[in-house]
Amino acid sequence: MNEIMELKTELKKLAEDASLALKEAKGREGLENLRIAYLGRKGALTRILGKMKNLSLEEKKTVGKQANELKKQLGESFKEKLLQCKEKKVTEKIDITLPGIKPKLGHLHPITLISNEMKEIFKGLGFDFVTGPEIENEYYNFEALNFPEEHPARDSFDSFYLAPNILLRSHTSPVQIRTMEKRKPPLRIITTGRCFRRDAIDASHFPAFHQMEGLMVGERISFSHLKGVLTYFLRKIFEPDIEVRFSPSYFPFTEPSAEVSISCPFCSGTGCGSCGHSGWIEILGAGMVNPDVFKKVNYDPEKFTGFAFGMGIERIAMLKYKISDIRDFWENDLRFLEQF
Repeated sequence: MNEIMELKTELKKLAEDASLALKEAKGREGLENLRIAYLGRKGALTRILGKMKNLSLEEKKTVGKQANELKKQLGESFKEKLLQCKEKKVTEKIDITLPGIKPKLGHLHPITLISNEMKEIFKGLGFDFVTGPEIENEYYNFEALNFPEEHPARDSFDSFYLAPNILLRSHTSPVQIRTMEKRKPPLRIITTGRCFRRDAIDASHFPAFHQMEGLMVGERISFSHLKGVLTYFLRKIFEPDIEVRFSPSYFPFTEPSAEVSISCPFCSGTGCGSCGHSGWIEILGAGMVNPDVFKKVNYDPEKFTGFAFGMGIERIAMLKYKISDIRDFWENDLRFLEQF
């Protein structure tokens, strides 16, 4: 009988001590330490219950009931105190007079930015924007553009073939053919999109890249129109005083053809490592549409003339934003992308 009375007294004293300790406890860590001290596996309540082994079954029921009620009561008290600590912590940290924290928002990729800017310039000149498929057949990618069968660009070592006669387009020029098949002159179109070639990856080459293609067809369209349009575009996209140079070149789908260069934007044409100390940087290819191409789309080459041009969007972006490595566009490094 004395044992059961002692255990009840100990339980009562434990409840009083725990209640007093709870009032003085501070912080979540202090509360957790207190909970472990009273209700943990080796806590005060567990030690008292360990003394019940010599009690009879009825005595164990009586003491056990009191111990369970105490455990439940202390558990609820700890939870309530912990909730008060959390509310107090939140209240202390929030200052409603401070300005809010601006969330991080995504923004356009530099290729998209420069592509949109280029399209707006040509739209201002009356060019329509058209698109075409990235998976092409050899007719649209090569044959209709006057590439001979033995041309090295048609080799599987240079192009990505998916099946016989089917490949990932190596340029955006097939869109010109598809558009001319559907529309009659006069027409002015531009297109942008991804292209694919088996280029070795380095600072200026990548197997996937973006191109802009342009085409203007009508009566009495001359090389002077080509020079005027491209000079206007290049001075809008770069600087108004930039120098533009047209040099003879060769492309199967244009005749005559030209390589277009601009005065180096890094050194203003005085000569540096970026331009090979020449003062000029090649920027795009262009020319008058070859009459054989017109024949493929049933345009009368005796009546209509036109010019076409194509340029790498990454190349324009690298020169405009002074980026030295084309791989930066594809690595998804936020330190790079957040600059634009």
